[in-house]
Amino acid sequence: MDTEALRSFVRAAEFGQLQHAAEELGVTQQAVSKRIAALERALDVRLFTRTPRGVELTLDGQAFLPHARGVVARVDRALAAIRPGSRALRIDVLGLRSAQAVVLHDYWRSHPETTLDVVTLRVDDPRAAVAAVQAGDVDASFRSATDPATLPRDVRMIHAFDSPLELLVGPRHPLASARTLTPAQLRGHRIWIPGIAPRSEWSDFYDQLATDFDLRIDAAGPHFGDEVLLDVLADSADVATVVGARDRYVWPTNHDLRRIPIGKPTLAYPLSLILPRANPHPGLRAVVDHCASLAPPPSPTWRPSWALTR
Repeated sequence: MDTEALRSFVRAAEFGQLQHAAEELGVTQQAVSKRIAALERALDVRLFTRTPRGVELTLDGQAFLPHARGVVARVDRALAAIRPGSRALRIDVLGLRSAQAVVLHDYWRSHPETTLDVVTLRVDDPRAAVAAVQAGDVDASFRSATDPATLPRDVRMIHAFDSPLELLVGPRHPLASARTLTPAQLRGHRIWIPGIAPRSEWSDFYDQLATDFDLRIDAAGPHFGDEVLLDVLADSADVATVVGARDRYVWPTNHDLRRIPIGKPTLAYPLSLILPRANPHPGLRAVVDHCASLAPPPSPTWRPSWALTR
């Protein structure tokens, strides 16, 4: 099987766009499209459906992705074995607009000599991320196991940094004019976070947040992407959501969305790093130190009961 076709498939799945995959691979979009088409013919299945926003994995594509990623990772390790010191530091983040990706980008800007490969595993269950670290598919993963006792002995989890939450609303929402908010002021308002996956760390986080502050967290419906969520917020007078203070979102100027800090207490989402206990990538230490140098959220701070501390 053509490993470059597999690599093109994996990158297209991670970016959700053939053009971005092509830029990452240093080839044309047409080359990526041809590779994926040849792979689909060889497998006799459709791996992607084309949408106006890019490409989305089919069910067969979702099933095939972890295996393809494993093959590509093994090929990369084989090549790195004959090029000592050349292997990039490969770190998994929840999304390329997430706080983890923003922090890694800031680190890379300060250390441009670092060879860094930022990926998204596109898994909800933290056990899948742990398995990827165990297999060496990634060197570390910005995930949290809410019960650290379930971690296998050959991996460990450390606190990375805390991400304060902000309320994101459209201009017609009753809280839109607020400069800051307290958790008590959010009571009774619909906080829509579609597609919260069962057994995910964010499912545990929002369950505890809703219980501790009597908040109305609505996870109804599938998550059709950030663009759709932002469109809904812009048009709504009663729907809000929460985002991390470092998360990067972009929307049309006519949406006039507002990000409002939440304090007294600050609601902090704890971000952890899962990494191997033995022989971690030598570049990881500097990334961990960079995360530790970030300013803590304003006090007082609320964190879920399972949050790690330094």
